[in-house]
Amino acid sequence: MARKTAKPPRKKGSKRAPGKAKAGKSPKPIALYFWPTPNGHKISIALEEMGVPYEMHPVNIGRGEQFAPAFLKISPNNRMPAIIDPAGPGGRPVSVFESGAILQYLGRKTGKFYPADERARVAVEEWLFWQVGGLGPMAGQANHFLNYSAEDLPYPKKRYTDEVHRLFGVMNTRLAGRKFLAGAYSIADMACYSWVQSSTRFQPLDEFPNLAAWMERMGARKGVQRGMAVGRELRKPMTDGDKKVLFGQRAR
Repeated sequence: MARKTAKPPRKKGSKRAPGKAKAGKSPKPIALYFWPTPNGHKISIALEEMGVPYEMHPVNIGRGEQFAPAFLKISPNNRMPAIIDPAGPGGRPVSVFESGAILQYLGRKTGKFYPADERARVAVEEWLFWQVGGLGPMAGQANHFLNYSAEDLPYPKKRYTDEVHRLFGVMNTRLAGRKFLAGAYSIADMACYSWVQSSTRFQPLDEFPNLAAWMERMGARKGVQRGMAVGRELRKPMTDGDKKVLFGQRAR
Protein backbone atom coordinates (compact mmCIF):
# COMPACT_ATOMS: atom_id res chain seq x y z
CA MET A 1 0.00 0.00 0.00
CA ALA A 2 1.39 3.38 -1.03
CA ARG A 3 2.05 5.82 1.76
CA LYS A 4 2.90 9.50 1.89
CA THR A 5 3.89 11.39 4.99
CA ALA A 6 3.05 14.81 6.32
CA LYS A 7 4.33 16.85 9.21
CA PRO A 8 1.96 17.35 12.15
CA PRO A 9 -0.51 18.79 12.78
CA ARG A 10 -1.59 19.39 9.20
CA LYS A 11 -4.28 17.08 7.93
CA LYS A 12 -2.54 16.04 4.75
CA GLY A 13 -0.60 12.85 5.12
CA SER A 14 -0.15 9.23 4.26
CA LYS A 15 -3.42 7.57 3.44
CA ARG A 16 -3.51 3.90 4.26
CA ALA A 17 -6.72 1.98 3.75
CA PRO A 18 -6.09 -1.68 4.61
CA GLY A 19 -8.25 -4.09 2.67
CA LYS A 20 -10.66 -3.31 -0.15
CA ALA A 21 -12.48 0.00 -0.18
CA LYS A 22 -16.24 -0.16 0.18
CA ALA A 23 -18.49 1.06 -2.59
CA GLY A 24 -19.66 4.63 -2.27
CA LYS A 25 -18.09 7.41 -0.27
CA SER A 26 -15.00 6.35 1.66
CA PRO A 27 -14.76 7.33 5.32
CA LYS A 28 -12.32 10.07 6.18
CA PRO A 29 -9.14 8.50 7.51
CA ILE A 30 -8.05 8.76 11.10
CA ALA A 31 -4.96 10.94 11.54
CA LEU A 32 -2.27 9.03 13.43
CA TYR A 33 0.45 11.17 15.03
CA PHE A 34 3.30 8.74 15.26
CA TRP A 35 6.97 7.96 15.64
CA PRO A 36 8.35 4.41 15.27
CA THR A 37 8.65 3.47 18.95
CA PRO A 38 6.98 0.59 20.83
CA ASN A 39 4.16 2.91 21.91
CA GLY A 40 3.66 4.18 18.38
CA HIS A 41 3.55 0.68 16.97
CA LYS A 42 0.81 -0.33 19.40
CA ILE A 43 -1.54 1.96 17.48
CA SER A 44 -0.32 1.25 13.96
CA ILE A 45 -0.80 -2.47 14.67
CA ALA A 46 -4.33 -1.85 15.94
CA LEU A 47 -5.30 0.26 12.95
CA GLU A 48 -3.98 -2.34 10.54
CA GLU A 49 -5.62 -5.23 12.37
CA MET A 50 -8.95 -3.42 12.56
CA GLY A 51 -8.84 -2.39 8.91
CA VAL A 52 -9.38 1.28 9.74
CA PRO A 53 -8.36 3.83 7.06
CA TYR A 54 -5.72 6.15 8.47
CA GLU A 55 -3.00 8.55 7.54
CA MET A 56 0.29 8.71 9.36
CA HIS A 57 1.72 12.06 10.46
CA PRO A 58 5.28 11.68 11.74
CA VAL A 59 6.12 13.49 14.97
CA ASN A 60 9.91 13.60 15.13
CA ILE A 61 10.50 13.38 18.86
CA GLY A 62 14.25 13.82 18.44
CA ARG A 63 13.67 17.25 16.92
CA GLY A 64 11.15 18.26 19.55
CA GLU A 65 8.10 18.32 17.26
CA GLN A 66 6.03 16.96 20.16
CA PHE A 67 6.32 20.38 21.82
CA ALA A 68 4.70 22.27 18.95
CA PRO A 69 1.65 24.23 20.23
CA ALA A 70 -0.61 22.68 17.60
CA PHE A 71 0.41 19.17 18.66
CA LEU A 72 -0.06 19.99 22.35
CA LYS A 73 -3.71 20.73 21.59
CA ILE A 74 -4.01 17.09 20.57
CA SER A 75 -1.64 15.58 23.14
CA PRO A 76 -1.13 17.88 26.16
CA ASN A 77 1.39 15.45 27.66
CA ASN A 78 3.70 16.15 24.66
CA ARG A 79 3.90 12.46 23.85
CA MET A 80 2.91 10.46 20.84
CA PRO A 81 0.97 8.50 19.73
CA ALA A 82 -2.22 10.48 19.39
CA ILE A 83 -5.07 10.36 16.92
CA ILE A 84 -7.75 12.59 15.47
CA ASP A 85 -10.86 10.79 14.31
CA PRO A 86 -12.79 13.10 11.96
CA ALA A 87 -15.86 10.89 12.40
CA GLY A 88 -15.90 10.79 16.17
CA PRO A 89 -18.91 10.56 18.50
CA GLY A 90 -21.91 12.34 17.02
CA GLY A 91 -20.09 12.58 13.70
CA ARG A 92 -17.78 15.29 15.04
CA PRO A 93 -13.95 15.14 15.19
CA VAL A 94 -12.38 13.90 18.39
CA SER A 95 -8.74 13.69 19.45
CA VAL A 96 -7.40 10.98 21.74
CA PHE A 97 -3.99 10.80 23.39
CA GLU A 98 -2.38 8.04 25.52
CA SER A 99 -1.92 4.69 23.79
CA GLY A 100 -4.18 2.71 26.13
CA ALA A 101 -7.03 5.18 25.70
CA ILE A 102 -6.55 5.09 21.92
CA LEU A 103 -6.72 1.30 21.85
CA GLN A 104 -9.92 1.31 23.89
CA TYR A 105 -11.43 4.00 21.68
CA LEU A 106 -10.61 2.11 18.48
CA GLY A 107 -11.91 -1.12 19.97
CA ARG A 108 -15.22 0.51 20.88
CA LYS A 109 -15.49 2.30 17.54
CA THR A 110 -14.90 -0.79 15.42
CA GLY A 111 -16.30 -3.44 17.73
CA LYS A 112 -13.12 -5.46 17.13
CA PHE A 113 -10.66 -7.02 19.59
CA TYR A 114 -12.35 -5.38 22.62
CA PRO A 115 -15.29 -7.53 23.69
CA ALA A 116 -18.65 -6.12 24.72
CA ASP A 117 -19.20 -8.89 27.27
CA GLU A 118 -18.20 -7.42 30.63
CA ARG A 119 -16.35 -10.47 31.95
CA ALA A 120 -14.30 -10.77 28.78
CA ARG A 121 -13.70 -7.01 28.70
CA VAL A 122 -12.38 -7.02 32.27
CA ALA A 123 -9.73 -9.58 31.27
CA VAL A 124 -8.66 -7.45 28.31
CA GLU A 125 -8.47 -4.31 30.43
CA GLU A 126 -6.45 -6.05 33.14
CA TRP A 127 -3.72 -6.95 30.67
CA LEU A 128 -3.93 -3.69 28.77
CA PHE A 129 -3.34 -1.69 31.96
CA TRP A 130 -0.69 -4.19 33.05
CA GLN A 131 1.22 -3.23 29.94
CA VAL A 132 0.59 0.49 30.26
CA GLY A 133 1.56 0.62 33.93
CA GLY A 134 4.23 -2.07 34.06
CA LEU A 135 5.76 -3.63 30.97
CA GLY A 136 6.12 -0.40 29.01
CA PRO A 137 7.59 1.82 31.74
CA MET A 138 9.93 -0.85 33.13
CA ALA A 139 11.20 -1.90 29.69
CA GLY A 140 11.65 1.75 28.77
CA GLN A 141 13.75 2.42 31.86
CA ALA A 142 15.84 -0.70 31.25
CA ASN A 143 16.50 0.39 27.68
CA HIS A 144 17.44 3.89 28.82
CA PHE A 145 20.01 2.85 31.40
CA LEU A 146 21.46 0.11 29.19
CA ASN A 147 21.79 2.20 26.04
CA TYR A 148 21.46 5.93 26.64
CA SER A 149 22.62 6.83 30.14
CA ALA A 150 25.66 9.12 30.13
CA GLU A 151 26.96 7.19 33.16
CA ASP A 152 27.45 3.47 33.68
CA LEU A 153 25.09 2.86 36.59
CA PRO A 154 24.95 -0.81 37.63
CA TYR A 155 22.08 -0.47 40.11
CA PRO A 156 19.38 0.87 37.75
CA LYS A 157 20.57 -1.46 35.01
CA LYS A 158 20.00 -4.46 37.25
CA ARG A 159 16.86 -3.01 38.84
CA TYR A 160 15.02 -2.56 35.56
CA THR A 161 16.33 -5.58 33.67
CA ASP A 162 15.35 -7.74 36.64
CA GLU A 163 11.88 -6.23 36.54
CA VAL A 164 11.54 -6.94 32.80
CA HIS A 165 12.62 -10.51 33.54
CA ARG A 166 9.91 -10.73 36.20
CA LEU A 167 7.27 -9.30 33.87
CA PHE A 168 8.25 -11.73 31.12
CA GLY A 169 7.73 -14.47 33.69
CA VAL A 170 4.26 -13.14 34.46
CA MET A 171 3.37 -13.24 30.77
CA ASN A 172 4.87 -16.69 30.38
CA THR A 173 2.74 -18.05 33.22
CA ARG A 174 -0.38 -16.35 31.89
CA LEU A 175 0.14 -17.81 28.42
CA ALA A 176 0.41 -21.40 29.66
CA GLY A 177 -2.52 -23.09 27.94
CA ARG A 178 -3.64 -19.84 26.26
CA LYS A 179 -2.95 -18.53 22.79
CA PHE A 180 -3.46 -14.90 23.84
CA LEU A 181 -3.40 -12.90 27.05
CA ALA A 182 -7.15 -12.52 27.53
CA GLY A 183 -8.14 -15.74 25.80
CA ALA A 184 -9.20 -14.34 22.42
CA TYR A 185 -6.84 -12.06 20.50
CA SER A 186 -7.34 -8.48 21.71
CA ILE A 187 -5.97 -4.99 22.08
CA ALA A 188 -4.05 -6.25 25.13
CA ASP A 189 -1.89 -8.41 22.87
CA MET A 190 -1.39 -5.51 20.48
CA ALA A 191 -0.25 -3.35 23.39
CA CYS A 192 2.37 -5.82 24.55
CA TYR A 193 3.90 -7.09 21.32
CA SER A 194 6.18 -4.20 20.35
CA TRP A 195 7.44 -3.82 23.92
CA VAL A 196 8.36 -7.48 24.19
CA GLN A 197 10.05 -7.38 20.80
CA SER A 198 12.04 -4.30 21.75
CA SER A 199 13.08 -5.83 25.07
CA THR A 200 14.44 -9.02 23.52
CA ARG A 201 17.54 -7.00 22.66
CA PHE A 202 18.58 -7.34 26.30
CA GLN A 203 16.28 -10.10 27.60
CA PRO A 204 16.18 -13.29 25.49
CA LEU A 205 13.10 -15.49 25.58
CA ASP A 206 14.93 -18.79 26.18
CA GLU A 207 13.52 -19.07 29.72
CA PHE A 208 9.99 -18.22 28.60
CA PRO A 209 8.71 -20.80 26.08
CA ASN A 210 5.05 -19.77 26.29
CA LEU A 211 5.96 -16.14 25.69
CA ALA A 212 8.22 -17.14 22.80
CA ALA A 213 5.38 -19.11 21.21
CA TRP A 214 3.06 -16.11 21.65
CA MET A 215 5.62 -13.88 19.94
CA GLU A 216 5.71 -16.29 16.99
CA ARG A 217 1.91 -16.28 16.74
CA MET A 218 1.81 -12.51 16.94
CA GLY A 219 4.62 -12.00 14.44
CA ALA A 220 2.90 -14.25 11.91
CA ARG A 221 -0.18 -12.02 11.77
CA LYS A 222 -0.26 -9.86 8.63
CA GLY A 223 -1.77 -6.90 10.47
CA VAL A 224 1.03 -7.00 13.04
CA GLN A 225 3.62 -7.18 10.27
CA ARG A 226 2.13 -4.18 8.48
CA GLY A 227 1.79 -2.23 11.72
CA MET A 228 5.41 -2.86 12.68
CA ALA A 229 6.57 -1.76 9.22
CA VAL A 230 4.97 1.69 9.59
CA GLY A 231 7.64 4.37 9.94
CA ARG A 232 10.52 1.96 9.48
CA GLU A 233 12.21 4.43 7.16
CA LEU A 234 12.11 7.09 9.88
CA ARG A 235 14.33 5.21 12.32
CA LYS A 236 17.79 6.72 12.62
CA PRO A 237 20.59 6.32 15.18
CA MET A 238 20.04 8.65 18.13
CA THR A 239 22.27 11.73 18.07
CA ASP A 240 23.52 13.85 20.97
CA GLY A 241 21.02 16.49 19.85
CA ASP A 242 18.20 13.97 20.08
CA LYS A 243 19.26 13.02 23.60
CA LYS A 244 19.19 16.66 24.71
CA VAL A 245 15.60 16.94 23.52
CA LEU A 246 14.40 13.58 24.85
CA PHE A 247 16.11 13.30 28.22
CA GLY A 248 16.01 15.58 31.23
CA GLN A 249 12.70 17.23 30.32
CA ARG A 250 11.11 19.45 32.90
CA ALA A 251 7.85 21.41 33.03
CA ARG A 252 7.58 24.13 30.43
